Amino acid sequence: MKLLIKDTTVVTGNDQRTVLYSAGIVIEDRRISDIGPSMEVESRHPLADVIQGRGRVVFPGLINCHTHLQATADKGILEDFGFPTTLRFPTSGRGLLNPDERNVFGLLACIEAIRSGTTTLLEISNDIHEYVDSLDSTGMRLILGENINDIDSTKTRDGKVEFLDSKREAGLQRSADLIEAWHGKSNGRVLGFLAPHAPETVSPELLRESREMAERYDVGYTIHLSQSYEEIEAIKRVRGVMPTHYLFANDFLGDRLVAAHCRYVNSSEIALLGQAGSAVSHNAAIGARRGAAAPVKELVAAGCAVGMGSDNMSEDMVEVMRAGLFHERVRRNDEMDPQPEDVLDWATYGGARALGISDDVGTLEVGKKADLFMVNVRKAHLVPTLRIVSAFVHNGMPSDITDVMVDGSWVLRDSKLLTIDEDDIIAKAEEIGHRAWNRLIAENPNVPFPINLPPGPL
Repeated sequence: MKLLIKDTTVVTGNDQRTVLYSAGIVIEDRRISDIGPSMEVESRHPLADVIQGRGRVVFPGLINCHTHLQATADKGILEDFGFPTTLRFPTSGRGLLNPDERNVFGLLACIEAIRSGTTTLLEISNDIHEYVDSLDSTGMRLILGENINDIDSTKTRDGKVEFLDSKREAGLQRSADLIEAWHGKSNGRVLGFLAPHAPETVSPELLRESREMAERYDVGYTIHLSQSYEEIEAIKRVRGVMPTHYLFANDFLGDRLVAAHCRYVNSSEIALLGQAGSAVSHNAAIGARRGAAAPVKELVAAGCAVGMGSDNMSEDMVEVMRAGLFHERVRRNDEMDPQPEDVLDWATYGGARALGISDDVGTLEVGKKADLFMVNVRKAHLVPTLRIVSAFVHNGMPSDITDVMVDGSWVLRDSKLLTIDEDDIIAKAEEIGHRAWNRLIAENPNVPFPINLPPGPL
């Protein structure tokens, strides 16, 4: 089937940041086959199914380079108590979910992701096999990394840092199993990744073996880096160096690496990341909530590809873009840098570069896969549409997004989700979330909790 969106505005996201007005874009066999002036494109494709795009703007799909979908179970609580959290529970709501409930929260997160224009996400979690079929059914482009570490957590409470060979081997095996089961599935829409957790929880052996496995399977790999002062102090105490130096010393840096957060990296760490060609996931919204900002301009100048991620509790990539714009301007006390077009680039092509998929997605150009979203710009907060990228990054909302296409197929059409029973998932997640957190409180009566939960679902 050939589809033509005509009489529309297309934000291509290409190197020239071209915006095409009165344009047409043709999708055929999951890819963009033509793009240009609407009348010319329509004349070349007289038999295409036509969608009227007047009053709509077509953007490249947003790419979430770092998220934990199950964390939506902790929404409204863990945003406000620091990181690592000052709450002293042995786990959180997400830690009490059974496999069926994890499927529900995976789908809940995908609802929010799709409605905010996200077409690709890198999901990092444990036991992804429990809910991966549900994720695949959404039609989203998925990159999956099993969260692994080999630290002996029974010893850390006593201040000892030891690692377990058996835990390392089991984690690597889970990673291999996930990659072998899913990498390349659904016409290449699902890919695998390696995801050792963080410098303070991962041994030198696991760092090296993770990179070796990524290269063997020809996939990328990721790690949380410089996400807290506690991490930095732990690595300095045990290794005698900063976290990025620890990764460098164990041959972990490279052009397949996506380093998430990088909030507190110093100039020497930035230089190492840039020299290695490593990418960074700038998780601006969660960083702002935690009072921390990555030095994005310096990372870009050093040569890092910069993508964006939502991380915990939220999947709203529109919010992530806006937070990235505001946070970087505040950090540098600069009224003009970055520009909205810079931030959109981070959230689209930058993310595609970071994840190693920029040949296929990240811009709207002939030959690229058709990952896109459409915005209804006939809204009071978006008109006049004099500079639509700026208007959307500064003022846009997920509710402005009417249509989302992934791999040439609609997953949201005329504001209706096509691949998820939205009402059913929301109702289930509301009930499960209340039950999980009430159970956590009941099982830990001696843990102070400064919140009065409501008596039940609202």
